[in-house]
Amino acid sequence: MSVIQPKSVAGIVIPDSKIATQATELLREYGTEFIYNHSLRVFIFSALKGNREGFIYDPELLYVSSVFHDLGLTKKYSSPDKRFEVDGANAARDFLQGHGLPKESLQLVWDTIAFHTTIGIAEYKEPEVALMYSGVGLDVMGEGYEQLTAANREEIISVFPRADFKKKIIPTFFSGFEHKTETTFGNIKADVCAYMIPNFQRKNFCDCILCSPWSE
Repeated sequence: MSVIQPKSVAGIVIPDSKIATQATELLREYGTEFIYNHSLRVFIFSALKGNREGFIYDPELLYVSSVFHDLGLTKKYSSPDKRFEVDGANAARDFLQGHGLPKESLQLVWDTIAFHTTIGIAEYKEPEVALMYSGVGLDVMGEGYEQLTAANREEIISVFPRADFKKKIIPTFFSGFEHKTETTFGNIKADVCAYMIPNFQRKNFCDCILCSPWSE
């Protein structure tokens, strides 16, 4: 994927450190143009919210987290038995370990990616975790859409196009875990399986309780 990345969009500077550049190269190599544009929009949306609401956050770690957050959907990083969020988090941690970052930074990036679909928890964690969760929510579900100016929306979309995003994102999600649908138990991606698979039978938490080996 050949992409010329801008230095800034909507007033947000896109990190171009060695770590950020190498992370982007991995996204370009193993992701798709669709995932690339989504991931960069997520970073911009997250950073805009952070700046608007006075969050203190690390732009480089937020950027790397955004770049890796959906790489767990790709063949390169997808495991046979883990949630795709965990695959992406593991990949980012392995990548950053090679750059000698401290353990606290590795854990922060891991959490930012692993929790990015976890409603009701991510928004209460560290700034980077909360911000990327909001950035994903804005791009995927339109949460906080009204907080963006029309000018910002138009500029961001002109640089990182949505390209029929609403129709493509659900199949894109599904392609990353259709070989391991059991990993969607207890999380929102079970809705994706139900949408994509006729008569999909979700694992039910209450059944797990009632069918457990305990006698009472």
